[in-house]
Amino acid sequence: MKRDSLRSLLAGGALLVWLLCLLAACGTSTTPAASSPGGGGTITLYTADGLESYYKQVLPLFEQEHHVQVNIVTDGSGAVVNRLQIEKDRPQADVVVTLPPFIQQAAEQGLLAPFQPEAAAHLSSAHRDSHGLWYTFVNNYLTWVYNPQFLAKPPQTFADLITPAYKGKVAYSNPLSAGDGMGVIIELETLWGMDKTIAYLKALEANVKFHTKGTGYLDVLVNRGEIAVANGDLQMDLSDKVQGGMSLQPIFLRPAPGEAPITIEDPYTIALVKGGPNPSGGQALINYLLSPAAQQQVWDIYGVPARDDISAQSQAAKALRQLLQGVRVLNVDWEKVIANQQAWQQSWQSEVLNEFGKPASVQAPA
Repeated sequence: MKRDSLRSLLAGGALLVWLLCLLAACGTSTTPAASSPGGGGTITLYTADGLESYYKQVLPLFEQEHHVQVNIVTDGSGAVVNRLQIEKDRPQADVVVTLPPFIQQAAEQGLLAPFQPEAAAHLSSAHRDSHGLWYTFVNNYLTWVYNPQFLAKPPQTFADLITPAYKGKVAYSNPLSAGDGMGVIIELETLWGMDKTIAYLKALEANVKFHTKGTGYLDVLVNRGEIAVANGDLQMDLSDKVQGGMSLQPIFLRPAPGEAPITIEDPYTIALVKGGPNPSGGQALINYLLSPAAQQQVWDIYGVPARDDISAQSQAAKALRQLLQGVRVLNVDWEKVIANQQAWQQSWQSEVLNEFGKPASVQAPA
């Protein structure tokens, strides 16, 4: 409205009538309720680190279509679940994305609400909770990563990492707070059992420079040459390499020379938070992230779509298949992991971390 017209309304005493008419028009909007889940406003997502580029890629369209803002809180996989536990009596998040075994921990603690997404028929039983509390969102694999600019000959076996050549040059994320860090224990325990795993990690600790709260910024440190080798996951490492322009190369280590390299599935899982402030918005966000359009874009960040009906013909999909060729994927007994998770974490803290007097995590770099 032009200033002169507004001045006429004010002079004629018609502003109040004009405002009332405007409000009445707003009340009769023909916009369908479904386009504004939870009445619009905000949806809060607590997420493990590693998917930052994906969220930047797919969430703007969701926000535009649903007239909402998605507030993202990023931390280590265990840390986001710990935050949910602290806020249990007054939840602040609507959706959580984290890794096993922390998603199962959240389910056991009563932090998740059952929800069947529209994509449920396209998610295998291995990639969903039997009670509908969580679903695999982006499938992924545990890795190690190095910088080829600083390390001409990368390690081939787990034994290589405990040789003097790697003194002060290794880092991995804290298993108490990071899903990938816990994945290191799970992978080795599945391979060797817990006694040998702790013995190996104690030997490795002599070469470990530090531990980190989350895994995401280890790639930054490897890229800078501050450490030579770190733990990671395939999606994050490749995304940082290709999209982030970092000098990185993911690898899968061998249990012994001549044996096949190994890994475990390390999926991002998604769930609705029990008692969240915007449950309908949370449901809409989960449906969107599991939709064919959003799942197709998972290949772009070098993740594996959770849905079984997504084409794998992209260059990124072919690159992933090539890297995984010949790699043995261990079959993890997740029931055993859940039953022993706390004991394993305590063993690591007391027999590995405290034995060397190291802090649980270092400050993330700027």
